[in-house]
Amino acid sequence: MEALAQRLVPDEMWAVAGTLMPGQRVRPQGGGRAATDARRVMVAVVYVVTSGCAWQHLPRSFGVTVPTAHRWFARWTRAGLWGNLHEATASDPMLADWTRAIRDCASLRDHT
Repeated sequence: MEALAQRLVPDEMWAVAGTLMPGQRVRPQGGGRAATDARRVMVAVVYVVTSGCAWQHLPRSFGVTVPTAHRWFARWTRAGLWGNLHEATASDPMLADWTRAIRDCASLRDHT
């Protein structure tokens, strides 16, 4: 799984993406569950949007539940993460091609 995760979200891409993500929402009442690992969620989301996999068929091996992956996808999409990520990686040809594909696939998922 680690090799797949590294291909889907390489370290260089993650370094940029982490700076572009919207902050975690603070729960006014406090408490709740521990925050989910954002990189793990990004790997799962990138897998779903680029593979054509239905959200419901996200393999458990990603370690992220379907509702969590979809909720974070929607939040990141509203925040413009996919376009911003592509723009921020435009100077690196390898990353730019991959982030363009992610942006385009995410855009298709957002409108269907």
